[in-house]
Amino acid sequence: MSTLTGHPSRREARGILPWLAAPALVVFVGFAVIPLVGVFALSFTTWDGIGAIRPSGLTSWRKVLTNPGLPHALWVTFLVMAVSWAVQTPLSILLGTFLAGRQRYRAVLGVVYFIPLMLSSAAIAIAYKALLDPNFGLGAGLNIHALSQDWLGRPGLAFGVVVFVVSWQFIPFHSLIYQGGVQQIPQSLYEAAQLDGAGRIRQFFSITLPQLKYTVITSSTLMVVGSLTFFDLIFVLTEGGPGDATRVLALDMYKRGFQASLMGPASAIAVILVLLGLSLALLLRRLGGRDAGASQLEGV
Repeated sequence: MSTLTGHPSRREARGILPWLAAPALVVFVGFAVIPLVGVFALSFTTWDGIGAIRPSGLTSWRKVLTNPGLPHALWVTFLVMAVSWAVQTPLSILLGTFLAGRQRYRAVLGVVYFIPLMLSSAAIAIAYKALLDPNFGLGAGLNIHALSQDWLGRPGLAFGVVVFVVSWQFIPFHSLIYQGGVQQIPQSLYEAAQLDGAGRIRQFFSITLPQLKYTVITSSTLMVVGSLTFFDLIFVLTEGGPGDATRVLALDMYKRGFQASLMGPASAIAVILVLLGLSLALLLRRLGGRDAGASQLEGV
C-alpha cells in the first residue's frame, strides 16, 4: 500500500526494481551472454570465417594450448598489465587528489587532462608512431639525438612505448575516479588532522590513501581487466613486434582469427581472455573484503 504522501511503500518499491532492471538484463543477455556462448561453441569447431562450420571437438583447444606462442603471449599480456598498473595507479591517485581541490583553475586542468581519453586509440597510435619515427619524427625535427631512437624497432623500447601510450591515454579516466573518491572523504578528518599539526603529506598518507582503499580496488579492477583487451593501439603502433615483443593475447587472437582464418583457435583464446578477466575481477573483489560491498551499498 502506498503511503499518504503518494510514494510507494518499501515492499512495492522492491517489487518494481526487477522490472526496472529488465531492459538492462535483456541488453546484457543479448549483447554479452549470447555472443559469449556462441564464441564458446565456436571454439569446438573448425571454421575459416567463410565456409561451413564443422564440429572438431577439442582440436582447436589442443592447437592453442600446445602452441609455444601462447605462454609468451600470456607473459607479455600480464607484463603489460602489471607495468601499466604500476605506472597508472600512483599517477592517477596524485592527479585525482590534486584535481579534487577547490581552486577554479583545477577544474580547467581537469578538462585538459581528460582530452586523451576522448581520442581514438588508433588515432593516438598513429600520432605517436609518427612522432617516434627515427628519421622523420620529433627527434629528427628538433635535432635531438636522444629522441631519435628506434623506439618501435627494439623490443625493450617498443614495450616501454606501449606502456607509456596506454598510461597516457587512460590515466585521465582513473584520475577522475580518484577525484570523486577524494571528494567523498569527510572534511572533518582533514580539519582534525590540521589541529593535530599534520601537514599535507602526512594527511595524504594517513587520511587520503586509507580512505581510497575501495576506490583503488575499483580502479584496479577496471585497469587490470581492461588491459586484457588492448588491441587496436598495439596493432597500429607495433603490430605485436618487433618479433613478438608486444604480441599480447588479444592481438594473438586477432591474428589467428582474421589473418590466419583460424576461427576455432581464435575463439578458444577469446574464452581464455574471458576466464582470465573473471578470475582477476573476483580476486580483486576478494582482496577488497566484505566492507567493499557494504561501502558501495551505503553510497547508493
